[in-house]
Amino acid sequence: MTTLVRPFVHRPHASMRLLCLPHAGGGASAYRGWATELPDGIELWAVQPPGREDRVMTPPLDQMDDLLNELVPAVVPLLDRPFALFGHSMGAVVAWELARALQQLEAGSPVRLFVSGSVPPQIRDLPERPLHALSDAELCDRLREWGATPEAVLADPELMALFLPVIRADLAVVESRVHRTEPLLTCPVTAYGGTEDGSVGSDVLARWGEVTTGPSNCRMFPGDHFFPHSARSAVLADIADRLGADSHYRKAGTA
Repeated sequence: MTTLVRPFVHRPHASMRLLCLPHAGGGASAYRGWATELPDGIELWAVQPPGREDRVMTPPLDQMDDLLNELVPAVVPLLDRPFALFGHSMGAVVAWELARALQQLEAGSPVRLFVSGSVPPQIRDLPERPLHALSDAELCDRLREWGATPEAVLADPELMALFLPVIRADLAVVESRVHRTEPLLTCPVTAYGGTEDGSVGSDVLARWGEVTTGPSNCRMFPGDHFFPHSARSAVLADIADRLGADSHYRKAGTA
């Protein structure tokens, strides 16, 4: 399957869809284990950006607008029932932009946007030298510092020849993005963070509330930047609880 958005488990009777976007360099498989752990009422769909996994032969995109131009038409057919968006790290910013694009097109608004492990876009400070402009050696050093890429991959020239263009393009998507404050979202926003992730503390996460006119909240989980994997059960339980509450909130028609 090489489609941009795909489910890992079909749940035709689910009342809610959860669309998940990966971190920089990641792919849809990051959410494979989530699909079966979520309640039957939630059908998970994962985004597979070009350039990775089963789309490795498709050139990666390095501009936010180009990515949104692919995402929006792929997602719109899935909006025949209530939906939520989840994005981790780079995926959080993409999920936010996607939510705004769908809202502007009046295609649909998520019942909730989940953003994870990410500084809010309005306060994101770019380094003097953008990460996507680093040399291959420098970028490999950064990947080693972040600890998300196995050393066996970093030491394999053939694998890195495939991976570096993807991570570089993903970083460029965020770093070259021109920030626009409007439009604000109208849906609730929940921000997640890891207690050991020094780059994204709870005070920073709380500022995701500035991107919406709806309610917002944040929650910290044990773990580093990749806490959605190490604390997966707790994260999924919180998502399920909030989507259950959101579903009730929509049916009740309350403010």
